[in-house]
Amino acid sequence: MLHVSGSHLVTAEGAAVRLRGVGLGGWMNMENFITGFPANESGMRTSVGEVLGEERAELFFDRLLTSFFGPADAELLARMGMNCVRIPVNYHHFESDARPMEVIEYGFRHLDRVIDLLGAHGIYSVIDLHALPGAQNQHWHSDNPTHVAAFWQHRHFQDRVVHLWEAIADRYKDHPWVAGYNPVNEPGDPSGRVVGPFYDRLVKAVRAADPGHVLFLDGNTYSTDFTVFREVYENTVFVCHDYALAGFAHGGPYPGLTRGEWCDREQLEQAFDRRTRFQRETGTPLWVGEFGPVYTGDPARDEQRYQILRDQLEIYDAYGAGWSLWTYKDVGLQGLTSASGPYMERFGPFIAKKLRLGADRWGSTMEESAEDLRALHDLVATEFPTWNPYPWGARYQTDDLIRHILLAQALLPEYAQLFAGLGDEELLALADSFALESCVRREPLIELLRDNLV
Repeated sequence: MLHVSGSHLVTAEGAAVRLRGVGLGGWMNMENFITGFPANESGMRTSVGEVLGEERAELFFDRLLTSFFGPADAELLARMGMNCVRIPVNYHHFESDARPMEVIEYGFRHLDRVIDLLGAHGIYSVIDLHALPGAQNQHWHSDNPTHVAAFWQHRHFQDRVVHLWEAIADRYKDHPWVAGYNPVNEPGDPSGRVVGPFYDRLVKAVRAADPGHVLFLDGNTYSTDFTVFREVYENTVFVCHDYALAGFAHGGPYPGLTRGEWCDREQLEQAFDRRTRFQRETGTPLWVGEFGPVYTGDPARDEQRYQILRDQLEIYDAYGAGWSLWTYKDVGLQGLTSASGPYMERFGPFIAKKLRLGADRWGSTMEESAEDLRALHDLVATEFPTWNPYPWGARYQTDDLIRHILLAQALLPEYAQLFAGLGDEELLALADSFALESCVRREPLIELLRDNLV
């Protein structure tokens, strides 16, 4: 079992371990750009359930969880030299909004399976609660159908998370291949006043249930602000996220300008230095919980994205930082592998429509339907010139409200209707499109990572 010793993670025998691997995004916490649906996971599941019925929807989703990550996936990661997978999970698998505080045992079935698969290959798991009751941040990846992070406004949501983590910690307290717990992914507390005291409370509760495992704690404002921490907890890694602006879908050339900001290797290192200053000042381990560019399909532009990644990995190596690349598998935007076959044949045109509308924030260039939205952006800029909403300002907020909530939710019935008329075998074939043997591999990315890890 790993633990923190100074600025390193070490084994019980004292050997230093640098955790390097991938995030299993889109699996037990589904995201729109990863598996091709619009809006947020709960909205999608409800819409699909209305078309298929509860039992047949469960047939599809359970098979998808089984196919998305299996023995072949663990073998691939082990052959690449990875020793860690960060596993994002949605609280809905373990607790129902209709019956809060009652832990759903069934929800652990797939999590247990994958943790044990990875452990058999010598790969550690970091359990990451990616979606919390009430939503801990303002975006789709916390399964948030709005732009309000209500988790920080209601003590009841916080009570439920403490209770859930007590159950998770009790379950895995003796598991040697669980590296530790990442209890709140990318908190977005606008006031910055609630997250610190909540962490104080949560750390005590988890330590009471499991005093041995490492805690991986994200900073506020999407894991970039560590001023909220009032003390350095024992056996804890403070996790930063380190996305490069030039690597976003709307990113410019590299090196070059993205939305008026210059990005090159020096800027990447400055950003990393800024985001890890707290860890270095406190002498705690460096671990980048998420990072990684998205890809465009244009070979020349994608080569620039690979260079961003090479430069970031060189910086992490120089500082001895561990990392978890986002993400392992999707429908073609960012993953090491991507689905093909029946799912892409059926949903490919719909995914293209989402891309045309810029309905998924992570895949949006911010220029889709530019003529249609220009008047609105101009109106906001003219009438509300000082409006600067948390977390990323007026332009992003306007796009979030129009593209990524309104348009995305309007697309839900169209996505769900694509399941209509399918038999059980056809549903299973759709889910099996995400099995590794059916996937396309992004070989340049896999080779780049393998070269770094070996």
